[in-house]
Amino acid sequence: MATGKRKNPYTNFKFLVEINGMVVAGFSEVYGLQAETETEEYREGGVNHFVLKLPKVTSYPNLTLKRGLTDSDALYKWYRDVAVGSIVRKQVSVVVLDHSGNEVRRWNFSQAYPVKWTGPELSADSSAIAVEVVELVHKGLI
Repeated sequence: MATGKRKNPYTNFKFLVEINGMVVAGFSEVYGLQAETETEEYREGGVNHFVLKLPKVTSYPNLTLKRGLTDSDALYKWYRDVAVGSIVRKQVSVVVLDHSGNEVRRWNFSQAYPVKWTGPELSADSSAIAVEVVELVHKGLI
């Protein structure tokens, strides 16, 4: 009987986000860690028991970052600059950490810039944290 050390899956709440190599603290959610390759079916002459699927283009959805509103308005300023035509592309990385805080997985998104910024939904009868959301377009997942 084979014996070995059990490898548990990593938790989805221990992660950090880096923008141009600097850790940007406080993101509560990240969406858009995805890649999808479109295929084209090709029927080969004389071969009737299967259809070849040939890869075409790979696409990547926008990366969405959600965090509690703080005194730093850097994300909004980055978006505002883009909105007035001054596009500054940055390297964005999403890093998964193990239970000890060590990096175990990293996804890098090249030449990212914000295309949407959403401010907090404010309500006087709620004690929820004010949240801002920024959506980034990028040239692909590395």
